[in-house]
Amino acid sequence: MTSKVAEEALGYEQARDELIEVVRRLEAGGTTLEESLALWERGEELAKVCRRWLDGARARLDAALAEEDETGAGDDSE
Repeated sequence: MTSKVAEEALGYEQARDELIEVVRRLEAGGTTLEESLALWERGEELAKVCRRWLDGARARLDAALAEEDETGAGDDSE
């Protein structure tokens, strides 16, 4: 499969698009058991990459909102 470095270099959109293709191929059938297992394993890796990106985005959003709350608390002047 892929190395950890190559996996981590994938952007969210790249990982998502490849995951969509993996799912499409699995749903279409016509692959051997070995190919299906390899696709499944790749799909699991890609799903983890996507989850890490989404978790990171959530953390950044939460941090930005917390910072906004701290600096904007009590400041209702416009």
